[in-house]
Parts: sequence; structure tokens; C-alpha cells
Amino acid sequence: MAIWLDCDSKVIVQGMTGSEGRKHTQRMIVAGTRVLAGVTPGKGGQSVVFEEDPVPVFNTVAEAVQATGANTSVVFVPAAHTKRAVIDAVDAGLALVVVITEGVPVADTAEFVAYAAKTGKTRIIGPNCPGLISPGESNVGIIPPNIAGSGPIGLVSKSGTLTYQMMFELRDLGFSSAVGIGGDPVNGTSHIDALAAFEADPATKAIMLIGEIGGDAEERAAAYIGEYVTKPVVAYVAGFTAPPGKTMGHAGAIVTGSCGTAVAKKAALEAVGIKVGRTPSEAAELMRAVVAELAEVSAG
Repeated sequence: MAIWLDCDSKVIVQGMTGSEGRKHTQRMIVAGTRVLAGVTPGKGGQSVVFEEDPVPVFNTVAEAVQATGANTSVVFVPAAHTKRAVIDAVDAGLALVVVITEGVPVADTAEFVAYAAKTGKTRIIGPNCPGLISPGESNVGIIPPNIAGSGPIGLVSKSGTLTYQMMFELRDLGFSSAVGIGGDPVNGTSHIDALAAFEADPATKAIMLIGEIGGDAEERAAAYIGEYVTKPVVAYVAGFTAPPGKTMGHAGAIVTGSCGTAVAKKAALEAVGIKVGRTPSEAAELMRAVVAELAEVSAG
């Protein structure tokens, strides 16, 4: 089992003919992802060869969906054109759209996220995210597919780099799915969305939540966990040493006064019984202990 992405997912790549789209399409295909088509307006009728097999290119998502039956898209379109690309994917009725592009104007993101929500048919992950991987089944985005195998841990993270590090730290235990939701002030999928999906997924036995300074997403996630999540959760919050008032990498990672600090987020998470590491490695060790305890209970 996995959340949102599995071996049956049929994927198209918007922006496949660009340098980043082409590079990561190659990596996704090698990882076993079913990439059926690319979409680049004005280049319909062309094809790009990967692993000796040509992948057709279409002018619109609707044309690609009609020809291939795709249900998932990954977007490598420049920021100025991302809104139009996502709306094209939503209009085509895709179930999942993963937006890798960074630097998308917040107003554009707010518009296409609201547009997708209004239709009620499309889940958006991102923008400014590393994507989603269900190890051994499918990989959509830029997460290295060889750093961890499948296993009992569900991972949701604001940070791409920390997603990779945590997967590597726990590579011997493995993951059901790992979701990078992105660190922009507005995104299509929240920690809570992923928590709900992992709670419902029978293959996920424990959940790793990675947050960072800025906003109140982690506090809201803590409140949700306290009320609705029965599986053990371990967390790490990046930014304990971040200076107030300074944006730290992600556009949403900024602390104003006492609001959005790592200390405040840690306190909110711990208040509902979540173990929080002060470093990624400490969080990984806490998760190891949780998985070991689950194994003992299962064996007993």
C-alpha cells in the first residue's frame, strides 16, 4: 500500500522537453514510474527517447489524457507559466498534480489551489516541493529513488533536503510513502492531509513529520494528531537557531516575534505526546525506537 501514488499511477510530465523535465523524467522512468507522455504547448507530435523508448509529447494535458489515460502529472514548467499548466491539468480531470517548480508567485498558487479545490477532483502537491515517492512502486518528482526502500514509515516534510536526509537515515527500515509538501506560504497539500492519508493506510505503521519555522502549520498538525491520529508520530522542526525576521530558504520560513518559532512548534507537538528531535539524526533515532517497540508488540 501507499498514499496517492502507486505502481498503477499513469504519469505525464508537463515541461518534459525542457532540461530539468527531461533529466528527471529519465530518473523517474529508471525508478519504474509509468511515464506515458509529456506536455509542452507547441511541441505536440514530437517525442523524446528514454531508455530506447519514445515518449510522445502533446500540446495540452487533455490531449495527453485522452491518448494515454493518465491520472497523474508532474510539473517542471517555469514559474511564469506554472499557473496555466496546473489549471490545464485540473481541467483535464487529473487526480494528482505534483508541482516541482519554485518561485511561483503566491497569488498564482493561491489561485490554482482554490481552483482545484473548487472542482474537488484534483490533489495538488507543492509548489516548490521535491514530489512524492512510494518506494518500489512509483516516484514522481526529484526525490532520489535509491536512498530508501519500502517499509512501515510514512514521511511528510516541508523540506526537500530533509526529506532526503531522513529517508537515508532510516533507509534500512523503509517507507510506505514520502511526501514533500513544499515550504511556500501557500501549498496544495498540508501536513494534515498527509497525516489523514497515512492514518488510513494499513501499510503505514508510524509517521515522521518534518516541519520548519514560520506559520502555524505544525501547530495545526499537532492539534489534528491529538484528536484524530492513533499511530505513533515522531517530528523534527528545522530552525531552532534561526534569527527572528529573516527568511530562511523557503518563502514561508520566517519568524515574526514569538510566532512560528521552532521552540513553540516543538512545545505544541510535545503537548499531544509527539516525540520531537532537535536534530534530524535525533528524530531518526526516536523513530527507530518507535518501530522497534511496534515490532515487539506485534511479536508478543
